[in-house]
Amino acid sequence: MSKGIKYTDFEFPKQTDKYVGKVRDVYSFGDKLLMIASDRISAFDVVLPEPIPFKGQVLNQIAATMLQKTKDIVPNWVLTVPDPNVTIGIKCEAFPVEMVIRGYLTGHAWREYRDGKRSLCGVPLPDGLKEHDKLPSPIITPTTKAHEGHDEDISREEILAQGLVSESDYVQLEEYTVKLFERGTQLAAEQGLILVDTKYEFGKHNGEILLIDEVHTPDSSRYFYAEGYEKRQASGEGQKQLSKEFVRQWLISNGFQGKEGQQIPEMTEEFVNSVSERYIELFEKITGMVFIKDTTENILDRIKKNVEKTIDRL
Repeated sequence: MSKGIKYTDFEFPKQTDKYVGKVRDVYSFGDKLLMIASDRISAFDVVLPEPIPFKGQVLNQIAATMLQKTKDIVPNWVLTVPDPNVTIGIKCEAFPVEMVIRGYLTGHAWREYRDGKRSLCGVPLPDGLKEHDKLPSPIITPTTKAHEGHDEDISREEILAQGLVSESDYVQLEEYTVKLFERGTQLAAEQGLILVDTKYEFGKHNGEILLIDEVHTPDSSRYFYAEGYEKRQASGEGQKQLSKEFVRQWLISNGFQGKEGQQIPEMTEEFVNSVSERYIELFEKITGMVFIKDTTENILDRIKKNVEKTIDRL
């Protein structure tokens, strides 16, 4: 199995700045951004110690595919994808909230509901629901964007009251979020999957709202297999899913939820390779394409050459 990219430390011609996120290394070139999808993996807002081979390639290529398939709904930031792990696009002023939309009672929403909450981000939830039940209609449950630590749930009312987003912009973000989720649901269904929940990030450039970051990837979304969903719900079985949730569940079962004093469990080679294969499986399921592993021996050298060729033309 190929070694994953944990960090990059490039100094490209014309580079003006660099920012290291949880998963991406972001290089600035004036009014343009270059995002390198590393193979780092985060859960509970903590970056885990071992990189996952091919994960960055999976995320970058799914995002490129899905941004292309949604650009008729909302314009996006992408200019070019010069390398399997790299996207170059327009630098936007990001909105300080992430638009999370949920079609099913799963993950964080289920944990809150199980613990007795009947309102999530100001959205009421009916009694009598079970884990993984389909919600009466999709709900938008925004979070604040944290550069470090945990993202926090926030309601529409709090966003407007705090002036995080103007009302006119927020109405547009909600509209885009619903339409993108509808498209994502349709694309997933065509591949035998259910898009359970996802998040979208938006920014502004020259007064225009653009869709930024990744879309419908396993890091930003959760999927169930459609076949057998109803039967599993009726029998109380867990759902068969493709997402990062299995990593969260593995961490929970090993006593880690990102809380102070907890130790990240050892990530064995077997576990790391199994996570890699799950990411590749999702790529193939959601895109309907065969994943071609880029097995270049020196991945960083490949990225450097591809970026430098492209930057000269921008």
